[in-house]
Amino acid sequence: MRVLEFLKVVVVLLALVSLWGCGANPARHGPPSESDIASLESMILALGSGVSAEEAERAARVAIQHSRELAVSYQITGSPLWHNMQVNLGFKERGLCWHWAEDMEGRLLAERLETLEIHRAIANAFNPLRIEHSTAVITRKDDGFEHGIVLDPWRLGGTLTFVPVLKDPDYKWEERQRVLAKKRQRLAGRSAVPG
Repeated sequence: MRVLEFLKVVVVLLALVSLWGCGANPARHGPPSESDIASLESMILALGSGVSAEEAERAARVAIQHSRELAVSYQITGSPLWHNMQVNLGFKERGLCWHWAEDMEGRLLAERLETLEIHRAIANAFNPLRIEHSTAVITRKDDGFEHGIVLDPWRLGGTLTFVPVLKDPDYKWEERQRVLAKKRQRLAGRSAVPG
C-alpha cells in the first residue's frame, strides 16, 4: 500500500514539474530588440563619468546577444527550473544559473573593456528556503559591485534581465568572493568542532 501511495506522489510531482517546462523559449523570439540594447546601454552609461560610450554600447549588445546564443547552445525549451532539473538528471549538459553567469562573464571579459568591469554575484547562499542563484554584474571600472547592473540571462531562459544590483526585486545579491569566503569559514568552523 505504501508503494502505491509513493507512486501516486511521484506521478503528481512529475505532472507539476512538467508544467514548469511549459514556458516559451525566448531564443525562438528572433533577434534581441534594439530598444533592449539601447536601454541597457543607457543604464551602463549612467554608471558614471569615465564610462566609454562605445564600450557601453558594445557591452550591452554583447550581453543581450550572448544571452540568446547561450539559450540556443544550452537547448533551452522551457522554464529555468525545468531546465535545471534536466541538467541535474544528466539529460542536458549546461544551463544552471552558474553556467550562465560563468559564460556571460567569460564573453564580456573577452571584450577587454577598459572603463567597465565584470563581477560575479550570488543570492540566497545561506537561505535554506530558496535556491542559490548566480549571476554576472557589470560596473564602472573600480566601482564596487553593489553599484553595478545585474546581467541575469538564467531568470528568463535566455532573455537578459538587467537591473541595478540594489534594486533587484527578486534577489539580494552578495559579491561572489564574499560568499565563498563565508562558506569556507563555516566549513572550517565545522571541521574544527570535535565530534
